[in-house]
Amino acid sequence: MALTEENNAMLHKIRRATRLALFGRILYWFVVIGLSIGAFYYLQPYIDRILSVYTGFNNNVNSFQGFMSSFGKQ
Repeated sequence: MALTEENNAMLHKIRRATRLALFGRILYWFVVIGLSIGAFYYLQPYIDRILSVYTGFNNNVNSFQGFMSSFGKQ
């Protein structure tokens, strides 16, 4: 009888540990996803600014290449 009660107590501890581990994993992923979304929201203005600078630079290079090719044709 004592062995049965001891096994039952160990099974309850294992179940409790499993539930806590599941809760910990869920909480971990909520934090990871939340921080990722928060970081993207926080960094979005800087990303937009970098993209606009790159687009402007790319437009300047293209116009310069067009300017240089117009001299080569004449």
